[in-house]
Amino acid sequence: QMGQILTITILGSTCLGMATALVSERERGLWRHYQLLPIPTHRLLISVMSVRFIIVGLAVLLQMVLAKWIYGTPFPGHPVLFILVFPIVVFGFLGLALILTAMAKDVPSVQALGQCIFLPMILIGGVGIPLIALPSWAKMVATFMPGRYAVELLQSCYQSAPLPIGSILFPILALLGIGIVAMIAGLKILHWDRYQPVSKRSILWIAIALVAWLGVGSLAILTERVDSSGQLNTITLADISEQQLNAIDFETLPEDNGFYTPLAPPLKGQRLTFRMKEFQPRLEQWKPAQVPNNTQAVLNLLCVAANSDIVQDRSEATIARMVFDNMQQQFEVQELTQVLAWIILNPDSGRVLTSIPELGLSMEVHPDIVRERCNWYARKYLGRLIGKISENE
Repeated sequence: QMGQILTITILGSTCLGMATALVSERERGLWRHYQLLPIPTHRLLISVMSVRFIIVGLAVLLQMVLAKWIYGTPFPGHPVLFILVFPIVVFGFLGLALILTAMAKDVPSVQALGQCIFLPMILIGGVGIPLIALPSWAKMVATFMPGRYAVELLQSCYQSAPLPIGSILFPILALLGIGIVAMIAGLKILHWDRYQPVSKRSILWIAIALVAWLGVGSLAILTERVDSSGQLNTITLADISEQQLNAIDFETLPEDNGFYTPLAPPLKGQRLTFRMKEFQPRLEQWKPAQVPNNTQAVLNLLCVAANSDIVQDRSEATIARMVFDNMQQQFEVQELTQVLAWIILNPDSGRVLTSIPELGLSMEVHPDIVRERCNWYARKYLGRLIGKISENE
């Protein structure tokens, strides 16, 4: 969760820390004196933001070092990427700090206004609570908040696997867009007289800054990025070693004809019910099983078997076998082996489906139980692929 922890630090130091400092200096009349200097005010502001950037950088560095020393937390797996995206994350919040400075009339007002932004990002913006643990409506709301994209960028730096540029491009553009609009709006409405009221012009610029949030969120929804932070990375054939594969346990799985995770024998030559004859082509055309990310596609198929098991569908064993057959038709054996092994070794990764109404599994089930059953079915399927489990004809 280092991405979340670091985002909280950056958010607090910029939106609360810098805004509080600027309003405090304005209350004491310092900035009215600064305006008498033969230096443009915007240069002084740039120097203030530069100092704040250094303060945030030192705070984040201290956090990472202490986390490594005390808890053994690893340093970023992509340090160069971290150095590149860190300024973007900070920039995304500095403009917001300027807007808060302009809106607040005194230091207590800064704290109140800051919490109005800080707390929603922490609670439902994917910062304090992981996005994957939030309900669907909160994930939708989080797409409009910059904190979610800050977490995505910083957390991606901690992954050890190769990082596709497409997975971080949208968060980078989102934070840059929000930061630029907020910075322009903040500079336009910033004032150094503590008694100056918020004008209609200021309200217009604040609205423009919020439009940037709305634009980013709307684009995220249109491009189906609502659950992107919970999606798995595509697995390469070299990601899972032979040693990791051999360490997977196949001995403690429930029986195929038992109460949990039943699995029918191969369907060749078997007589199917009318419902199952209809179910098979629907499963083959099911869009979540055809997403470009093969790892997420396999996990989605595992969710079909898991959901049918949890709701005790009358054809749960047959559905589980159809899921396995579909996987083998859609993916090469070596690739499917690697993906299933990765899902088993990373049981908390990826986005699971808690209901699948388009396949007749509309009952809502708990995501933790879905993950457990997905893991069991993944091991049953993998065991058959690598010869650890024999088929019962």
